[in-house]
Amino acid sequence: MNERMNRIAQTAGLAAILFGFGLGASLADEWRTVSSLIGVSKYDKGFERYDYVNPDAPKGGTLDSTVNGTFDSFNPFIPRGTPVAGLTEFGGGLLYETLMNQATDEPGTSHPLIAEAFQYPDDFSSATYRLDPNAKWHDGKPITAKDVVWSFDVLKANSPAYNRYFHNVTEAVALSEHEVRFTFDQKGNRELPHIMGDLVVLPRHWWEGADASGKKRDITQPTLEPPLGSGAYRIESFKPGSEIVWARVPDYWGAKLPVNIGRQNFDKRRYVYFQDDNAEWQAFTKGGYEDIRVENSSRRWATEYNFPAFMDGDVKKHAFQQTAGEPMQGFVLNQRRPQFQDRLVREALTYAFDFESMNRNLFYGLYKRTDSYFQGGELASSGLPEGVELDILNEFKDKLPPELFTQPFKLPVFDSPKATRDNLRKAFDLFKQAGWTNKGGKLVNAKGEQFRIEFLGRDPNDDRITSPFIDNLRKLGIDATLRIVDTSQYINRTRAFDFDVVTTVMMQSQSPGNEQRDFWSSPAADIQGSRNLMGIKDPVVDALVDKVVFAKDRAELIAATHALDRVLLWNYYVIPQWHNPDAWIAYWNKFGIPEKQPSYIGADVDSWWIDKDKEAALAARYKNAN
Repeated sequence: MNERMNRIAQTAGLAAILFGFGLGASLADEWRTVSSLIGVSKYDKGFERYDYVNPDAPKGGTLDSTVNGTFDSFNPFIPRGTPVAGLTEFGGGLLYETLMNQATDEPGTSHPLIAEAFQYPDDFSSATYRLDPNAKWHDGKPITAKDVVWSFDVLKANSPAYNRYFHNVTEAVALSEHEVRFTFDQKGNRELPHIMGDLVVLPRHWWEGADASGKKRDITQPTLEPPLGSGAYRIESFKPGSEIVWARVPDYWGAKLPVNIGRQNFDKRRYVYFQDDNAEWQAFTKGGYEDIRVENSSRRWATEYNFPAFMDGDVKKHAFQQTAGEPMQGFVLNQRRPQFQDRLVREALTYAFDFESMNRNLFYGLYKRTDSYFQGGELASSGLPEGVELDILNEFKDKLPPELFTQPFKLPVFDSPKATRDNLRKAFDLFKQAGWTNKGGKLVNAKGEQFRIEFLGRDPNDDRITSPFIDNLRKLGIDATLRIVDTSQYINRTRAFDFDVVTTVMMQSQSPGNEQRDFWSSPAADIQGSRNLMGIKDPVVDALVDKVVFAKDRAELIAATHALDRVLLWNYYVIPQWHNPDAWIAYWNKFGIPEKQPSYIGADVDSWWIDKDKEAALAARYKNAN
């Protein structure tokens, strides 16, 4: 056991006490190696590795993947350019690393990565992170506190995601070569010390240096110069816009960290870009382009896994159970457009969306209707508000819809011809209350202007899920259309909020906090690139977000989240679509897979490995396929 592991072992017992009720204030300023916002970690007696991985998993081989669209940048942290696969807007991706690593098998928990421990005072007014002295960049130089401070400063200044996430962090200061203190503008925010572990660390010396031509690098601009990183992979080669190959770093400094044991087993990860989903699908069925496919089409899952390789057993498919909760997927109504600013209009549009017929006719009955922004767990609101949640909502009673207090929130159900007629009639009545009337088959306002909606999409298959909704809207007299644009244009338009309606997916944590500001707050509505696509500017929502952020314990957090969820639903900012309770994954039979997979995320592909015998057998059978 090395010096670092000795330090972790010595503090493991302490961590179990500290986090018995989440991120507590007891024993302030003690160094902690486990960060949990929910309760005692399953590894409270010491974290040696994830319990589902194969610690002896062999390394080697190539994981082939496909991506839809294109790329033009290796800088994912700015609202310009389209970043390459393997890099993420938030987090480290394959190249970079964060201070702590979010757990794959339990919610609200993080384990050491670049930082080996952290501490905070009992008023939560700051947090100090201690770096692992072994952490280094791919060029061999050590990762220092100055890198962390520089990363915090440039990301908060240039990344919309990090700017809102760290809104309440006023300063980062290097206390020594391996210690950094973050100071907060408020006390009592129990989440802030924890989420500082999500800060991605960038190499200051590389970004402040010059490229091969002598030109000074600029982190505020897109680039196609492969950056220096510290993660398990580096860029080996690429073809702009069409392909990138990542290679595992042989002397990766963090290979023996508990979070990495039995993981990151592929020597190379290759991503090939396709321009449409059907081409990607055909590439998967032939082999050699996409080894693992996360399936998001119910039609394909139900009817199209009948190609030769699947029938011969060379391609497998499996539904992995996932317990992390479901995202809100839905049609976003952009309130920056005047036609969506009336809540009655948004409610009317919701009454025109027929999920049940689509699920029956298009989705083979495989999806469930989403009716919460925090679907699938204790954070979702239900029934009528009561207890602490009711107390919270009563503070804003005169600013909320009265029915929020007297009726459970329910989405319209289209389970019969009569229900269809009733729902469309209800939609028309709501439009009428909002000042829209039908004249000559057109829904018009007092000025005689017809109600218009343009749905914005980036995949030809969007027509399949949008057309039934458009048909119902046209029955109401609405001029509804769908416009398909290329991926780059779609990204740019959504970043700039230049759309009427788009479909989005809003992932949520089991321990919501500061990130809620990026989804719902008034300031975020005016920041291009934020996740407040809806354009919500509501003082009540802002206040409820603060109650979530400043919740003193888990019970208060749940109550505040219920209140936020309920208010969002009753304001009809999004027309909820559906979710799949399982993770559908299909793969070519070339892998070794641990017997157990983490149900929290469904499947951890990083814990899989190439089985050389299986791969050789496939290669022999399909050597002429491409």
